[in-house]
Amino acid sequence: MVGPNMCLSYALWGSRNVSAEQPVISLNEVIKSFDGRVVLTGVTFDVAAGETMVIMGGSGCGKSTLLRMIVGSFGPDTGSIKLWGDEVTTMDEAALNTVRRRFGILFQSGALFNSMTIAENVALPLQEHTQLDPATIDIMVKIKLELVGLREHAEKFPAQISGGMKKRAGLARALALDPQILFYDEPSAGLDPVTSAEIDQLMVDLSKKLGVTSVVVTHEMDSAFTIADRMVMLDKGRVLAVREREWFESIRGHEGDLPPDEALIRQFLRGDAQGPITERKQTTNYAEDLLGEKPANLGGGPSVMASR
Repeated sequence: MVGPNMCLSYALWGSRNVSAEQPVISLNEVIKSFDGRVVLTGVTFDVAAGETMVIMGGSGCGKSTLLRMIVGSFGPDTGSIKLWGDEVTTMDEAALNTVRRRFGILFQSGALFNSMTIAENVALPLQEHTQLDPATIDIMVKIKLELVGLREHAEKFPAQISGGMKKRAGLARALALDPQILFYDEPSAGLDPVTSAEIDQLMVDLSKKLGVTSVVVTHEMDSAFTIADRMVMLDKGRVLAVREREWFESIRGHEGDLPPDEALIRQFLRGDAQGPITERKQTTNYAEDLLGEKPANLGGGPSVMASR
């Protein structure tokens, strides 16, 4: 029997089933550069139906760029990105919009419309993308807000609620169309430890209740190890490892020598002050840069122009 929170997805997408062997998301040799600077190089991994995949790495490693390419905001220079077996890199805007209705996104800031109540924010996707009558939309909104524990705050505006509540409201809106995939961009960013733990638990509960596939971009390790089934570690745009959470836990706890990539992963997971990451940062020759013997590329001009 179909539950109330799944009825809309059946109405929108029919009964199409993805083979258990076919990945829901598949990336193959994805390369992306901006202004000649390579951001992602040779990224390859799959995401299975129903699993939670965490994409992690330091600031500037390409996590958010990768997420934006998966959802079709822009394409790679080369490589393949497939959702449900369909190549999204060659789709036109109309086809992309059809695919986008099958997933939801929780943005880092929540991205709520400040002039709308929480209920109105959640109702918006239903009003824009379905033919449901207002009474049915009202019921659906209450169901989604109940899932994230905000039903009693439905008539409040974003300015009247906390940061954690904004994240939950954004999640309720992402759930509005009963997505088959949920994308999370830094869901714990800017939250205190207790609120962050609550968001993590909510994500785990929703995955179990709804059976959705989740892709989470984060550099918060406590969160990552709480929610992940598998993890992708990026470094300077390349994939260091795609493994189960338990493998990363074993690397984090390992003492002694490790191969270079695994040693780098261990430092990141532990947050150690010393290791391959910090050693790499120290390789720049400060004297050469300071004295101009080997000038850095600073863009070819002053950052502030004279006004006269």
